Parts: sequence; C-alpha cells; structure tokens
Amino acid sequence: MHKMENLLSIAIGAILINNIVLTKFLGLCPFFGVSTRMRNAATMGFAVIFVMTASSILTWLIYECLLIPLHIEYMRIVTFILLIASFVQLVEMFIRKTSPELHRAFGIYLPLITTNCAILGVALINTTVEGYSLPAATVNGVATGIGFLLALILMAGIRERLELADPPRTFSGLPLAFVSAALLALAFQGFSGMAI
Repeated sequence: MHKMENLLSIAIGAILINNIVLTKFLGLCPFFGVSTRMRNAATMGFAVIFVMTASSILTWLIYECLLIPLHIEYMRIVTFILLIASFVQLVEMFIRKTSPELHRAFGIYLPLITTNCAILGVALINTTVEGYSLPAATVNGVATGIGFLLALILMAGIRERLELADPPRTFSGLPLAFVSAALLALAFQGFSGMAI
C-alpha cells in the first residue's frame, strides 16, 4: 500500500504540482508552436507521452545496467539524447504514414521533440535527481507526458477562443499567448499547496 501511495503521489505531482511546462518551464517551444489548434495539440501530446514513457524506461535501464557498472555516468546526456532521437524518428515515421496532413501541420515541431528539454529533463530527473526505481521512473514518465498533454490542450483551447477576441494590435498572436501562458502557469501554482 505504501508503494502504491508513493506512485500515486509521483503521478499527481508530475501532472499538476510539478507540471513540466507550467511550473518547470521546460518544453516551451512545442508548447507555443503546436498549441494553436486542439487536434494538433492532442496529437503532439500523445506523441510526447509515448516518447517520454519509452525513453524513461530505456534511459533508466541504460543508466542503471550499463553506465553505472561501467563507471561512465558522464555519458548519460549523450546516451539519453541518442535514445530520445531514435524514438522521435519512430513517431515521425508513424505520423507521416498515417496522417500526412498532420505531419505537414507539425512542420519543424515534430523533430523538435528530439531535443525537447522536457523529455531529456524527465530522463535526468528519473536517474540522477530523484534516483527513482524503474516503476517510479515509468510512472513519472507517463504522468509527466500527461501533464504536458494537459498543458497543451488547455493552451490550445485558450488560443482557439482568443481567435474570436479583438485584442489591441500589439497583443495579437504570440504576445497574447505569452500572457495567457503566464496566467495558466499562475493558476497551476495553486496546486503547489496540495497535500498528497
């Protein structure tokens, strides 16, 4: 029971309290680039969940079973980036085959998952910062991906509604998105007082 509560607190913490985008401010490039339409945001969010979960598991295994025994922990960033890039290639090929128009809509943002600091950040948090076990690292990867998806969908909903507004010309487009993201991040700070 104690282990299950711990995994639940990791999941809730990663989704709401320590949301990778809105409280740690990692992964902002795809957050602002893809959050213009709900469909694009949802697809990008699911792609990130897949990559983040798979990379959390494999980076943990590589770190614990290969890098630590060989005393080459200093190679973790290079190794993690290579692994993440492989998964992103897999996701990109899948989206290109199944939905060419969505692949065109993503443009440069899909390959940016490769160097998305949120995914690399989770791999480093799992292995060196928190020192999670494999189940905890997996839960953290899935939950952080869900938190990323939540932030993208909320932002896409806000931006779709803002298209109907008539803001001053200086606030049109990205400046209004920055203000909206700041208010959304401020709202998520309210979860930091939660007792888990």
